[in-house]
Amino acid sequence: MQGVIQLLPDDLASQVAAGEVVERPANVVKELVENSIDAGATSIEVSIQQGGLRLIRVQDNGCGMNSLDAEACLQRHATSKLKSSADLETILTMGFRGEAIPSIASISQFRLVTKTSSEIEATEVSVQGGAAPQIKSTSSANGTSIEVKELFYNIPARRKFLKSERTEAAHIEHQLRVHALAQPQIRWIFRKDQKLVFDIPASSDIRARLASIHGKEVAENVVSIEEYKLLDYEVHGYMASLDHVRKSRKHQYFFINGRPVEDSALSRGVRDLFLEK
Repeated sequence: MQGVIQLLPDDLASQVAAGEVVERPANVVKELVENSIDAGATSIEVSIQQGGLRLIRVQDNGCGMNSLDAEACLQRHATSKLKSSADLETILTMGFRGEAIPSIASISQFRLVTKTSSEIEATEVSVQGGAAPQIKSTSSANGTSIEVKELFYNIPARRKFLKSERTEAAHIEHQLRVHALAQPQIRWIFRKDQKLVFDIPASSDIRARLASIHGKEVAENVVSIEEYKLLDYEVHGYMASLDHVRKSRKHQYFFINGRPVEDSALSRGVRDLFLEK
């Protein structure tokens, strides 16, 4: 006798998980650049075509992976960032679920090239829509490059929910700009349809980073918030002077441990405080 409840095949399970991890191309970019940040990259270059649907490429000069790790990262729930449940209390990385890479690979034509400084050859892993990975040795600089082509090509229903190429590209650019604000020590390069959109140099000066993203006038008219400490928590940041307050909350940015977060309560609280002034 056979029951009606069955385990999902691995490829289908990954596609289902992809629906939770990847709603649009910007989610792919977010997951991949956060992996680059965790890999210790000091330079991250992102290239897209057709709003990220035809191509997303993320290249970094981080620590890279050896051949064993390059293959393992395609397995669901595989991660180097979490060893036990106790580690959940001290998470300092950008992510740890181990869902992103296999999920992305299940709904795209996926190619990973990676190399550590201790290896002579790089490893290339290719996956077509969640099929078995094809692995071979290749040549490459240290670091990791991931190409995601034809996103959602095997889930056409998902494509129908996407906006125009211009809108999807704007969401990607927003993700890169907020991560660039959060990680000023990294050089960020963004190319759209083979045209350079920005090349923001690494900087230890947050005002210089603000100037690169929002212009010199904004950078010169922000006020530093005195660092506030309570128990194990520290809060610091910058606010625009009252003469440069905007009605919209569009340019409010919040970061926790270097991770961009969007929270309506925080955003509304800051806005209300300015209105009271």
